[in-house]
Amino acid sequence: MKIYNMLLELAKKRASYFCLIDPDNLNKKQAVNIAKICEESGVDGLLVGGSFMINNNFETNLKQIKENVNIPVLIFPGIFNFVSPYADALLLLSVITSRNPQMLIGEQVRAAPLIKHYNLEAIGTAYMLIESGNNTSVHYMSGSLPLPRSKNDIAIAHALAGQYLGMKVIYLDAGSGAKYPVSDEMISAIRKNVDLPIILGGGIKTPEVAAQKARSGADFIVTGNILENNIDPKLIKEFADAVHSVKR
Repeated sequence: MKIYNMLLELAKKRASYFCLIDPDNLNKKQAVNIAKICEESGVDGLLVGGSFMINNNFETNLKQIKENVNIPVLIFPGIFNFVSPYADALLLLSVITSRNPQMLIGEQVRAAPLIKHYNLEAIGTAYMLIESGNNTSVHYMSGSLPLPRSKNDIAIAHALAGQYLGMKVIYLDAGSGAKYPVSDEMISAIRKNVDLPIILGGGIKTPEVAAQKARSGADFIVTGNILENNIDPKLIKEFADAVHSVKR
């Protein structure tokens, strides 16, 4: 569990910053360029994945990204056709806020033989979809209702269930294109009740908001949409610096 142990060590020291890259919308040159900019701007790791594979660029671009950066590259699967040897690890998501058995265990069963075949490090991840003010891709594609953003008690219960089921990470996600990020109060409430590292994504639009979410208890901040149309090294560095300013 090389990558997972690295995540644990990072979480003990300070908050960390990940960028989410959707490889389906990029050619090889674009994918490598974005990955290199992220690394040079202080990003701690890359999540690679998306909800669709319309252009079937996933594995080609993932391989190119992995060969051109030294920071960890993790697969963030929208569906479990996203299994490949060209990554350091895979977040094996179970959508624990869903009541759709395909998202809870079905896709994971499909993926398991490939994970073993590739000897890919799989990090069991309790994925929690949180209401964000509008419908998101993950809401629609997973057939899952998000948790109400104001119901901290329900969120705590789900996060605890993930911990007791043996998951290694909690992933709180407002979803791609979220209107609002997960609230500070919900992050803090979960942080006080679970011992697992918390990854947070969705709706984080400024470095100031990213730092505030880290102060509330998120160990890893993820941005995706805010960078898709603005691959600005200065902005990425501002995000990285803001998140890294939050020490543990």
